[in-house]
Amino acid sequence: MAPPRNVVKIAVQMRDAIPQLIQLDQAKPLAAVLKEVCDAWSLPHSERYALQFADGHRRYITENNRMEIKNGSILCLSTAPDREAERLLRGLQSESREGRREALRHLLLLAPDLTFAREVISRDGLQRLGTIIEDGDDLGEVLALALRAFLELMEHGVVSWETLSIPFVRKVVCYVNMNLMDASVQPLALGLLENVTLSSPTLGQLVKSEVPLDRLLVHLQVMNQQLQTKAMALLTALLQGATPAERKHMLDYLWQRNLRQFIYKNIIHSAAPLGDEMAHHLYVLQALMLGLLEPRMRTPLDPYSQEQREQLQALRQAAFEPEGESVGAGLSADRRRSLCAREFRKLGFSNSNPAQDLERVPPGLLALDNMLYFSRQAPSAYSRFVLENSSREDKHECPFARSSIQLTVLLCDLLHVGEPCSETAQDFSPMFFGQDQSFHELFCVSIQLLNKTWKEMRATQEDFDKVMQVVREQLARTLALKPSSLELFRTKVNALTYGEVLRLRQTERLHQEGTLAPPILELREKLKPELMGLIRQQRLLRLCEGTLFHKISSRRRQDKLWFCCLSPKHKVLQYGDVEEGVGPPTPESLPEQLPVADIRALLTGKDCPHVREKGSGKQNKDVCELAFSVSYDHGEEEAYLNFIAPSKREFHLWTDGLSALLGNPMGSEQTRLDLEQLLTMETKLRLLELENVPIPEQPPPVPPPPTNFNFCYDCSIAEP
Repeated sequence: MAPPRNVVKIAVQMRDAIPQLIQLDQAKPLAAVLKEVCDAWSLPHSERYALQFADGHRRYITENNRMEIKNGSILCLSTAPDREAERLLRGLQSESREGRREALRHLLLLAPDLTFAREVISRDGLQRLGTIIEDGDDLGEVLALALRAFLELMEHGVVSWETLSIPFVRKVVCYVNMNLMDASVQPLALGLLENVTLSSPTLGQLVKSEVPLDRLLVHLQVMNQQLQTKAMALLTALLQGATPAERKHMLDYLWQRNLRQFIYKNIIHSAAPLGDEMAHHLYVLQALMLGLLEPRMRTPLDPYSQEQREQLQALRQAAFEPEGESVGAGLSADRRRSLCAREFRKLGFSNSNPAQDLERVPPGLLALDNMLYFSRQAPSAYSRFVLENSSREDKHECPFARSSIQLTVLLCDLLHVGEPCSETAQDFSPMFFGQDQSFHELFCVSIQLLNKTWKEMRATQEDFDKVMQVVREQLARTLALKPSSLELFRTKVNALTYGEVLRLRQTERLHQEGTLAPPILELREKLKPELMGLIRQQRLLRLCEGTLFHKISSRRRQDKLWFCCLSPKHKVLQYGDVEEGVGPPTPESLPEQLPVADIRALLTGKDCPHVREKGSGKQNKDVCELAFSVSYDHGEEEAYLNFIAPSKREFHLWTDGLSALLGNPMGSEQTRLDLEQLLTMETKLRLLELENVPIPEQPPPVPPPPTNFNFCYDCSIAEP
């Protein structure tokens, strides 16, 4: 008789004792379960003990997480968290340095557990760790362990970072500013200051005043990836906590000290791969750098500002001044104003008074900045753009000013200028660290692309919005490729012509229509049973071919091999040991057999008896993902045949094949991929004769029935 659903079979172990195999009733209070375990080992005072997961972070079992216990779990009996916290905190006050070190190491192992962390914090554990950090008697391993344990306890959010004292923060700042410091201490100190800066404005100001930017630049230039990452984290935290004016001043200073060039050459293009955390901080730095443009983007042009009027005149004179001087010499003021208004219209402004075009926010004054930058940094390209389009009379001219204003809005939208930073994003563009004035340089490339696309589309003023949609797609597709430099961006975006955009659109549309049209979906549903049968047949043939598996033990995988296959008539699983280097044996030579009729169920992952919870280690996780077992009747008992597949593909093939043998659905990722591939191929073959024939969304209507059914066919009349 199967045990109730709320009963799990587990093992409980204790040092120097024979493990207990028990059936844990999840409906029974945990204190009662603990007492039964202690009684079995004749241990008095069960309240002094607690259960922990034997593997991983050795988390304590509580009423909140007890449902994570599964069949086959291994627990261990250990000291209760309150007593363990008390013991370790006494160890922190030991006169022996080795005693303090051992207490810190054990404390650090248990600190990720919330239950234990609360016991430590409630007993002033943070204050005791803070004393070790502030005293700084040992600047090596003991200090590093204390900082790491302090960070682990604070990560639970039980205590706010704002409660830290100013002397404590200043002491941590000293570790950051100290020369010849232990390499393991300074990253931890930087990480602690980052949390303080992000959580407490008051303490953040203290960190900002005590940690000079030059000191962070020194840490960034040390070829230690962990130290670089933590220094960049604190730098971005300080920038986020600063006012816009302070942020601009700080970034200007950092750029003067060649931070941008160092990031581009030694971090982005370093031999070591860029970590996820560093990628996030570079994204934040890019967002803050682009955020400096927001005030200009939000400020409309002031028609009464002498400086802004002079900038507009400079923009006009850069394109028309030689012509204006020759034509307008000796004219009256009214005549000259009329001439200027005409030239502003030639420049592409919608109104004779350009201030009215630039009153729109966004882009506000940022559009004017872009146009001026283009006219000054690329004067020949600017003059060619304006004069080429202002001389046309066939309504195909591309308006420079209107295009620049709209293009500035588009770039701000694509680059999320002025939007708050995401807490997890890593989407930065390397080219923004490749040179100064990257946004304005990007505009110069984009405005010339717009003129090129305008001519490729043979557009008129009525097609302005269509052109902007194409340019947006060209820019978005190229930015998604993350080109490493502006020159590479220019090359890629110019290669993405209007014709190429149309081809990509058509390909994507056809793919979408072929996937989502209702008649196609109906056809795919009708094809699925036949194709699933084909996949099932392939899986069973693969089982008949057999596979070499590694033998396993309770401790580790071994180098010995064994072979398993399915008999040709699908009645028996045949298996046995093989020698390494020898080819697959014949089914007749395999000594062991398991009738398929005796198989009860297929188990995978952590449900397998030979796989236990091994924590978050990569090797253990990989083994767990490749493990599967077959439970079968062995007399009156239940036995298991345990496997660890040599690859993920073999895991999917065997679990699918065994599921098919048991009459269960094949639900692996490989089956989904194979089915999708076969469906796509079969659908295309069925629709070959309908190429270029539009497929209606709805079937044609059924004609109404006839008005009467007074008709018949006389079968007795012989045909001549």
